[in-house]
Amino acid sequence: MSGLSGAPSTSSTSLTYNHNHSGGGGAESHEGAQEATPGGNSTSSVFGLFSTDLKKNDDLKQMLESNKDSSKLEAMKRIVGMISDGKNASELFPAVVKNVASKNLEIKKLVYVYLVRYAEEQQDLALLSIATFQRALKDPNQLIRASALRVLSSIRVPIIVPIMMLAIKEASADLSPYVRKTAAHAIQKLYSLDPEQKDMLIEVIEKLLKDKSTLVAGSVVMAFEEVCPDRIDLIHKNYRKLCNLLVDVEEWGQIVIIHMLTRYARTQFASPWLEEGESWEMTTKSFYESDEEKDVDANQKRPYVMDPDHRLLLRNTKPLLQSRNAAVVMAVAQLYWYLAPKSETSTVAKSLIRLLRSHREVQYIVLQNIATISIQRKGLFEPYLKSFYIRSTDPTMIKTLKLEIMTNLANEANVSTLLREFQTYVKSQDKQFAAATIQAIGRCATNISAVTDTCLNGLMCLLSNSDDVVVAESVVVIKKLLQTQSSHHSDIIKHMAKLLDKITVPMARASILWLIGEYCERVPKIAPDVLRKTAKSFTNEDDLVKLQIINLAVKLFLTNSKQTKLLTQYILNLGKYDQNYDIRDRTRFVKQLIVPNEKSGALSKYAKKIFLAQKPAPVLESSFKDREQFQLGTLSHTLNTKATGYMELSDWPGVAPDPSVRNVEPSEPVKKITMLEMANTEKSSDKFYSDSEEKEKGSDESSETESESEEDSDNEKESSSEHSDASSSAESESESDEGSSKKKK
Repeated sequence: MSGLSGAPSTSSTSLTYNHNHSGGGGAESHEGAQEATPGGNSTSSVFGLFSTDLKKNDDLKQMLESNKDSSKLEAMKRIVGMISDGKNASELFPAVVKNVASKNLEIKKLVYVYLVRYAEEQQDLALLSIATFQRALKDPNQLIRASALRVLSSIRVPIIVPIMMLAIKEASADLSPYVRKTAAHAIQKLYSLDPEQKDMLIEVIEKLLKDKSTLVAGSVVMAFEEVCPDRIDLIHKNYRKLCNLLVDVEEWGQIVIIHMLTRYARTQFASPWLEEGESWEMTTKSFYESDEEKDVDANQKRPYVMDPDHRLLLRNTKPLLQSRNAAVVMAVAQLYWYLAPKSETSTVAKSLIRLLRSHREVQYIVLQNIATISIQRKGLFEPYLKSFYIRSTDPTMIKTLKLEIMTNLANEANVSTLLREFQTYVKSQDKQFAAATIQAIGRCATNISAVTDTCLNGLMCLLSNSDDVVVAESVVVIKKLLQTQSSHHSDIIKHMAKLLDKITVPMARASILWLIGEYCERVPKIAPDVLRKTAKSFTNEDDLVKLQIINLAVKLFLTNSKQTKLLTQYILNLGKYDQNYDIRDRTRFVKQLIVPNEKSGALSKYAKKIFLAQKPAPVLESSFKDREQFQLGTLSHTLNTKATGYMELSDWPGVAPDPSVRNVEPSEPVKKITMLEMANTEKSSDKFYSDSEEKEKGSDESSETESESEEDSDNEKESSSEHSDASSSAESESESDEGSSKKKK
């Protein structure tokens, strides 16, 4: 304890000594601290950690203030390295800002990288350099222009909104696509700072949407989704261009564009899911109809034909299923799920299965989406059933999702294989996974009647398992299965009643008591004895079990009051003074119903109908059933709750809107016409002389061309011995002399 208590004091004295004496004195005090402390190693290592940090920052400040560009560049590299390691470098802001106007491009780039990170925290100091950033917006280097705009948009102060707006407008017309891309990113920052600039920003977005560069496309669509996602009219003219550029856009831009085009397609195209002629058929027909009405009816029965633009989107996104980016594959998968005809969605399955070889985080998201898809379309993933078999290295979250999918894919053909798999999984050391497997067996038994008895027998065998969790879950599932079966299962109930003494898990005990109470008429000898045993342990039971003991007592009192009247009164008296208010309230309520007296109301006559009514069988269904309301691949689907910013996918329109809105006037033919017109005007302007003069002029020109060709051949021979520059000048002089002599002749 003495060594530990002494360490801080020693380090603090040495720190003060370092502060007072610079240079070599600091080193001497450091050595002295190591010698003076009994636990020298631990103290010096802790002290060394802090001293090097302080020293390092001092060195960096000195390097940034030096006159040499090399030392400044080295300092900036180290500072950016600190930022990438997650260390705080904000105290160096004043020293870094001084170099914002450096003439060295490498230093300037790194300074801008630093300012983008800390401009929002140090707004006052960053505002002092606004003039420098504005000058940098006109720098010849595109990286400097883009970095200046990025820093400017990172200073989140309302005063500079007009400057930012002007900078974004200028950058959107920049010759460099990289600068235009940065302008698209700045739009989102400016909109979050001042939403009132929305109209002006929409104009910039509209301009950038027409950009043909693949570098800009993803960023401007992201700005569109952030600022004005409901302005579908801005997409019409650019729809085909975006579809064609999609393959060449960078990966994260592809994801944004695909999600936007999914929303767009659901509002602009007719549903491809309707059967042929179904969407065009008239629901009612009049008995008396004219020939014109018959013609109209025949036209309305024409089969569904997919819009060429709809097909263009599906065709251009299909190659992206082979993308190396899992998010791109997932985006295309959801696009096909919501937009493609049912017959074409099978192409998605293989790509999603490929993603199951990725990291566990990617597997988790993909498996969640597969689980939702497999509920509606089992056939998609049935050929890949073995891909969902569980490995021992899988984490629990992956195991349970794979189990969910296998249960969804279960049918009469593959259920025997799956049950053999489940038999192995039940023995797993992972208790949560083993419990989930038992629930999966119960779902298979409910959904496939051919294996119900087999599953029940298997679950009964699990009741003798040494693990309490497995036994408890088996009891709960058996209880649910017995509710769904109409046949008498008195043997199973008797067996479970015998296990009541061994089972300690409250949920399992409560389930057994509920079963005995529900089917007490089938086990008339066992039920009163179970009530007698539980009455002894009533005060020590869990609250959940106490409630079921009271229910069992009431049901036996109503069906077999001779044997159980006194027991019921005893249990009700215990419950009347229980510590839990739920149990006390339930006891008083039940007593008034089953033991009629003067104060009892009219309900006491209907006690049997209330307590012994036929209960509806529980529905064992997938936990992913309710996730269908959320779009695949979204955060809301993963969380199973509506996240901020979630936009619901609209339904297909009854009648597809006019496709001509996506037509773009061709620009190339217009250019050709103008060129022809210019040629014609030039020819007409040449006809200034008469025809005879034109002929003479033509003969002169022909003779000139012949002589020029001869001269060129002579010059080529001479150029082999002379220098190229001298020959070219001599050639031009000879041509001019020859032309003048001919004119004199």
